[in-house]
Amino acid sequence: MIPCIDRRRVDTTSSFDNLHPLEIKVLDAFGAHPSGSALATEQLADATTLEPSQLSMAIEWLLAKQLLVITAETVTPVASLTPLGTTYFEQSSPIEHVLSAARNASTHGRRLTIPDLQSTEGLDPSVVSKAVGRLKKEGALLIMQGGCLESTGRPSPSADAMRVLLRELHDAPKAVDSFPEAYRSLIQEHAVRRGSTKEPFRVEERVARSYKLSPAGTTAVAHLAGQSAVEEVAQLSPELLKDGSWRTTRFRKYTISLRAPRVGTGKKHPYREFLDTVKTKLVSMGFREMRGSLVETEFWNMDALFMPQFHPARDIHDVYFVKNPTHATEVAEPFLSRVAAAHENGGTTGSTGWGYHFDRERAKRLVLRSQGTAVSARTLAASPAIPGKYFSIARCFRYDQVDATHATDFFQVEGIVLGEDINFRTLLGLLNLFAREVAQAKEVKFVPAYFPFTEPSVELHVRHPRLGWMELGGAGLFRQEVTLPMGVTAPVIAWGLGLDRMAMVALGIHDIRELFTDNLDLIRTTRGIF
Repeated sequence: MIPCIDRRRVDTTSSFDNLHPLEIKVLDAFGAHPSGSALATEQLADATTLEPSQLSMAIEWLLAKQLLVITAETVTPVASLTPLGTTYFEQSSPIEHVLSAARNASTHGRRLTIPDLQSTEGLDPSVVSKAVGRLKKEGALLIMQGGCLESTGRPSPSADAMRVLLRELHDAPKAVDSFPEAYRSLIQEHAVRRGSTKEPFRVEERVARSYKLSPAGTTAVAHLAGQSAVEEVAQLSPELLKDGSWRTTRFRKYTISLRAPRVGTGKKHPYREFLDTVKTKLVSMGFREMRGSLVETEFWNMDALFMPQFHPARDIHDVYFVKNPTHATEVAEPFLSRVAAAHENGGTTGSTGWGYHFDRERAKRLVLRSQGTAVSARTLAASPAIPGKYFSIARCFRYDQVDATHATDFFQVEGIVLGEDINFRTLLGLLNLFAREVAQAKEVKFVPAYFPFTEPSVELHVRHPRLGWMELGGAGLFRQEVTLPMGVTAPVIAWGLGLDRMAMVALGIHDIRELFTDNLDLIRTTRGIF
């Protein structure tokens, strides 16, 4: 093993004898300039010939020791191309592509529509619509009768600007402020950001600083100038021990007052920890876990819950339909027949039902589970214990606009309690317990609600410290139209609460998307709940 040897100036009686060789190089750079000079980072890099990471580390050390001070700092937004932007440069951007296709179609007298563009070019529908809207606004396109696109022959400032930006940024990143205002707006509009990752531009802030010596730094430079260079060893090696030379070797000192570097030890994801804690608490309360498939039939997801087949929640804008296969082969009997009768005329439930013809084929349609209550429906049909308590941590999917409190896929804690002495007060007590013990909520309130499968029904709301009142989910007593077709005669209370929102309150998170982040700093610093 070769000893790690550093060359530096040393005076053991001096308070500066523990400076790192990288720090000394930076101080020497200031010593080579007139006293009081301010040097920019680029000047220090040229003078010290250090790697950027080494220079940054040495400067941070000197700032911490108050040997350097920052004299100026400028933040410059710099634009560059993403991989998608490089593809646009080599081929064409969507707005250029749409304009070119429209001009070509108009020249040859062909009919061109938005669906034609989407199908032939494979462009994302939203991207095509956005490009068409901008071109129409600029007067480069007309939308004729029947949705046909027609070129007006006018130029498109946006398409021209996009080509200039792609060409300019392909050579090298450039400061955003170096472009005209119209170009800057286009960069910002098409820059990568949260919720919009498929964009051609990336804008990053580059920080430029200049530094000068503090009074203590000036003293350090003067002190080092009078010292001679000696060898110093930074690591004790077997060779030094073997030949005894360690006795006469000078070892580099360490400043134990400096903060040690943070070690990124392994840590369970805070949300994963939260989910495990919820499960542990429910099991300790005597609940048994229910499990179910992510892909479910409309029958178990909605029909068995007495949701009519004309209910708006069955629309494509609320649930995801499976493309292949589209339907299950069958639905178990006698549950299909009993549920169909309950919908049509009430069957044996004493209800009048919804009064429509139940489509048994539609009941076989496959969807992504949109509510954890589907798991409860299957449990009711599986001869559950009475009295009995069941829960499920169910991942659900709904078509929704993603924002701080909504996501297209989310977790629900679903539960049912069966028993002859079960009532609505039992349900409210459990909901209050979940809100305070699991979500760690300080303020809780109940709001009357309506669901096709429960009566009476209630919504649980808690106050988020930053977002205000937030709905956690719904609950109620299952209607007989739900329980009797499954063969259950005892009262059943049920609830479906959003675990993601409960976790936001418990973990002190203000955006639901942060629960699924890959930001390691955020994951490491997010506090646990218990």
